[in-house]
Amino acid sequence: MSDFFNELKASVEEAVEIEQGKKSPSRVARYEVADVKAIRESLSVTQAEFAKALGTSVDTIKSWELKRRNPTGLAAKVLATIQDNPAFYSDIAMH
Repeated sequence: MSDFFNELKASVEEAVEIEQGKKSPSRVARYEVADVKAIRESLSVTQAEFAKALGTSVDTIKSWELKRRNPTGLAAKVLATIQDNPAFYSDIAMH
């Protein structure tokens, strides 16, 4: 078997052990739930403009702002980056 397969197999086995509580993850990334409305308003942009820049729908932005849903994964990371560095929004909004 290839080294890649062996590494992949070991990763899957480790994930199963973590899920079963037999092992602790080596690291966990956590992001504070962003106040999406406050971030958007601080940038003085509409929900539609914010949704377009983030590559999501206006309905998703509304759900985040009303706290019906929380941004997760990459969206949470991007929002945390915008919150820490508002100029980053300009970079992503232009693309």
